[in-house]
Amino acid sequence: VISDDDEKPELAWIIPELFAWNMVEWCLPHDINLDGVEFKSMASGSHRITNDFIYFRKGCYFGLACFANMPVESELERGARMKSVGILSPSYTLLYRYMHFLENQVRHQLQCPGQYSPLEAFYEDKKAVLPPTGNGLVTACPTWSVTNINRCMHPEMKITHPAGCMSQFIQFFGEHIMVLWKFALLRKRLLIFSPPPVGVVCYRVYCLCCLANVSLPGIGVSVPELRPFFYINIADITALETELSYVACTTEKIFEEKKELYDVYIDNQNVKTHRSYLQPLLRVNAADKEKYRKLTEQRQMLMYSQEVDGDCTSNEEDLFILFFMELNNRIFQTLSEVAGSADPTLTTEHVRAMGLDPQGDRSFLADLLEVYGIDITLVIDNLCCP
Repeated sequence: VISDDDEKPELAWIIPELFAWNMVEWCLPHDINLDGVEFKSMASGSHRITNDFIYFRKGCYFGLACFANMPVESELERGARMKSVGILSPSYTLLYRYMHFLENQVRHQLQCPGQYSPLEAFYEDKKAVLPPTGNGLVTACPTWSVTNINRCMHPEMKITHPAGCMSQFIQFFGEHIMVLWKFALLRKRLLIFSPPPVGVVCYRVYCLCCLANVSLPGIGVSVPELRPFFYINIADITALETELSYVACTTEKIFEEKKELYDVYIDNQNVKTHRSYLQPLLRVNAADKEKYRKLTEQRQMLMYSQEVDGDCTSNEEDLFILFFMELNNRIFQTLSEVAGSADPTLTTEHVRAMGLDPQGDRSFLADLLEVYGIDITLVIDNLCCP
C-alpha cells in the first residue's frame, strides 16, 4: 500500500471524538498500525473550532487529516459530533491534491455516519503495493522512471497553501524572519506553539524548512537534516527526545516546560531560546535589516511585474525559496573558498561580502563553522575565535 510513481496516498481512516477519547472508527487497510494517529489527526483544543486541517508524521510516513465539528442534539455526543478523515503517504509534497476530497468526506461522515463507500472507492483507486521488506518501511525510491527517482533523491519542497502563504509568513514575522533563518541554518530544534486552528501553523513549519535550503554539492552532508514534523502532541515526546534537528508545531502549552525537547520556542511572534549561547542570535542587526529590505524589495518588484506585465511565470514561493537558497549558497561558497586557501582566515571583508554583520553575526558564524565542521579561523577587529 505504498504510493506509486505519483506518490499516491496509501491508506485512509476516520477519527471520531468520543467523550474525552479519540478512537479510530474505520481504516483501510484494516491491519495497518495506526497507534497514535487518533491524536495526531485531531489537535488538542479542536473542540473550540468548526474545521481545520493538519499535517503530521507517523513513523516514516506523512499524514494529512481534515477535521470538522458539527452541533447535534445528542446527549451521548455532548451536543457536538467531531471527526477527522485522513490519509498517509511516504511524502507530504503531494498530499494537498486530496485535501478537497478529505474536506468533503469529513462533512459527509458527520452528516451520514458509517457510509464508507466513497472512502473505500478512493482507497481502491489510489492504493499501491508495499515492497517485500517485511517491515512496511520505505527503503528505496520507486524505479518506474528517471524523473521519479530524481524527485525522490532531491524532493521538491512544495506543499499546498492558500494564496499568499509565503507573504503571510514574511509579514507575520517581519524582519525576525532573519532570526529564524539563522536557527534553521544551524539545524536547531524549532517548536511553534499556537492554539487551534493548526493548519496555517503547519504552513509555517514548511516555510521555516525552506529557509535552510543549500544547493551546493557536499554542503550539509555531515549535519542533521532539518526534518519537518508538522503537528505534534505529548504522544510524540519519546520520538522527539532522539531528534537532533526538526521543525514542528503544537497546540499543547505543556511543551514550553519541556526545554530538553527544543532549542527555540516560537509563541505567536515571540521567538525565544533558553540556550544562553543562542540568545545573541535573537537580536536583529543591521545586516539582517538590509537583507529583509532586499527581500521586501524583490517581492514588490514581483508583484509589480505580475500586475503590470502580466508575468505569470514567477511566483512568490519561488522567489522566497530562491532568495534564501542564494543567500545560503553565497555564505557556504565563501567559507569553502577561505577554508581551501593558503590562509584559512575569515576577515571582516569576507563577512560583509556574505551579507553578514561582522560584530552582530560573530556568534552565528562561530556556531556555523562548528556545526558544519569547517576549519577556519574567524578574525574580526583583532578578536580571534578559532
